[in-house]
Amino acid sequence: MKNTLAIRSVPPPHVPNLITASPPITLESRHLFQEQYLGFIGGMMIHHATKQPPPPAQAQPKPRQPDSTLDLEAGRPRHGPTPNGEPAVVKEKEKEKEKEHTPPVRKRRDSDGGKNLGQNGQTTAAEGSRRAVREEGSTVDMMPHTVVVDDDDGFLGRHSHMKYELRDTPGLVPIGLYGFQHYLSILGSLILIPLVIVPAMGGTYEDTANVVSTVLFISGVTTLLHTSFGSRLPLIQGPSFVYLAPALAIINSPEFLGLNGNNFKHIMKELQGAIIIGSAFQAFLGYSGLMTILVRLINPVVVSPTIAAVGLSFYSYGFPRVGTCIEIGVVQILLVIIFSLYLRKVSVLGHRVFLIYAVPLALFITWVAALGLTEGGVYNYKGCDANIPAANIISDHCRKHVSRMKSCRVDTSHALRSSPWFRFPYPLQWGTPVFHWKMSLIMCVVSIISSVDSVGSYHASSLLVASRPPTHGVLSRGIGLEGLCSILAGLWGTGTGSTTLTENVHTIAVTKVGSRRAVELGACVLIVLSLIGKVGGFIASIPEVMVAALLCFMWAMLTALGLSNLRYSEAGSSRNIIIVGLSLFFSLSIPAYFQQYGISPNTNLSVPSYFQPYIVASHGPIRTKFGGLNYVLNTLFSLHMVIAFLVAVILDNTVPGSRQERGVYVWSEAEAARREPAVLKDYELPFRVGKLFRWVKWVGL
Repeated sequence: MKNTLAIRSVPPPHVPNLITASPPITLESRHLFQEQYLGFIGGMMIHHATKQPPPPAQAQPKPRQPDSTLDLEAGRPRHGPTPNGEPAVVKEKEKEKEKEHTPPVRKRRDSDGGKNLGQNGQTTAAEGSRRAVREEGSTVDMMPHTVVVDDDDGFLGRHSHMKYELRDTPGLVPIGLYGFQHYLSILGSLILIPLVIVPAMGGTYEDTANVVSTVLFISGVTTLLHTSFGSRLPLIQGPSFVYLAPALAIINSPEFLGLNGNNFKHIMKELQGAIIIGSAFQAFLGYSGLMTILVRLINPVVVSPTIAAVGLSFYSYGFPRVGTCIEIGVVQILLVIIFSLYLRKVSVLGHRVFLIYAVPLALFITWVAALGLTEGGVYNYKGCDANIPAANIISDHCRKHVSRMKSCRVDTSHALRSSPWFRFPYPLQWGTPVFHWKMSLIMCVVSIISSVDSVGSYHASSLLVASRPPTHGVLSRGIGLEGLCSILAGLWGTGTGSTTLTENVHTIAVTKVGSRRAVELGACVLIVLSLIGKVGGFIASIPEVMVAALLCFMWAMLTALGLSNLRYSEAGSSRNIIIVGLSLFFSLSIPAYFQQYGISPNTNLSVPSYFQPYIVASHGPIRTKFGGLNYVLNTLFSLHMVIAFLVAVILDNTVPGSRQERGVYVWSEAEAARREPAVLKDYELPFRVGKLFRWVKWVGL
């Protein structure tokens, strides 16, 4: 049913009655009028800027339908004839003369990065007209991509602040330095997950060193694959915190609590099987084209609480572990905060060293301080040895201080001494994976959450470094390849899946380096380092309290990065506020109900207090006659990110709201992308591989 607008008007005798003779307004006529009107205003601005008399109003071609005084699409008055019959362009001339004598006002950038964009980085028609005006030699100061503003978080217009964009290759030495800088700045995201899950599986320091080396190797290989055959954006692949909570839930399954012998290899094989099945499901989701359907349900209002819930879910592990040696853990946290906040504007040779390297600098300084305290005898207790297991200690005096000694001393780990100089990580190094459907089903659900995380990262990074956001096909191709990369992680045995690191987007914004070549060269360096066994041993020897302190910062950053996706929507909308608030609250409250169900204050649990949220499968409220179903449902509903995703995706897609209010992600259209050489160079597959997949439209341009 077409919308028509009837207007009653009695024009003066000398003005032809064009209004009553006009046909109903259509969408095509409105667009035509907007284009002609914007072109006329651009010409007016050129003449005013060059001090030339404006062209007569009669020289402007009359639009077909200038008869409406209401723009049905924009919801504001349209420029038509005034009541006395005087053309509206005359009024516009007077307004332009007033603006000519008004000094320009520098506007602060909007949340979309300082560009005059439509939804999520799409260039609006008005911007196109202004750019055309500027190219014709106008001196009018209208630069949509250049904003004079001192920005700390880096989310400016990509053309105004990036040192190197996606296809820039400044040279081998700069690329190498920037690539190494890229990986060093997200060191915590790469190494901290193995330092948590391997001890939880009963692994030794040597096992931790081997898993760390494997993680570095897989991260380098999968990053090269993703930048070449995935989304082609400069995004580092690695162990994601999305997989940490389900991995801990599987590790603390009831059937593993009574194991004797080498628990590490047995549990690792179970994890490998679950990760391989879940990753195969993710690969099918991407390459089958189903991701193009799912992505219609994924918007900023869904991504924000889902990723924020990942960071918030580990509050029970963070500071309780820091408290085991509070003088070292608190100093570590304070140093990271001082470097990343109070010293973020301090530049050394043009680089904000403290902001970029906040984590490794704080780790180095704290380690040196802890080494000094250890060598100074502060943590020496008479007759006590930190290397003796707590179960074999007889003295009450030593049993009282053994936890503090193991947490504060830096010489309790023998991983560095026992690690070989060369070790090549190989597939199935822990044995043949074991497949159980209940654990695999949990990982399939987690792979959907991982895809949601990657969707937000693809969009945010493309606005920083690429010419346009990717198409639906490129997005599906990237998700599919992430599934294949996670299969490799499962075969090699990293303990988690491989996915895009959310923190990478912040690193690109801070370092202002989005070169694909820099990330690829850094990945090659990472592969070389993974072959040096001493590197893994050195990382494995980091005291647990320092790991926990760094995780407090990393999880807080992950929460903030998740919420930052709201900048693509109307964050002040009551609709969005309620949806995000409900999603975050229920993501904490519902899992708390499942985790605390059936546990009394006097219950004796065989796991540490910080792992109690992950043993819900043995005491959850869902108790049907099917044990496997109980395991799956109790575990899934105890995961914070799953609840946040379910609540957000249901509410966001059922509560009415405009596209602008919801902040619906806008991706490039495939047909338009094929006509733009810049977009083709950004996302087209190399080595003519793309020509082999032209018939598969849902995984390409």
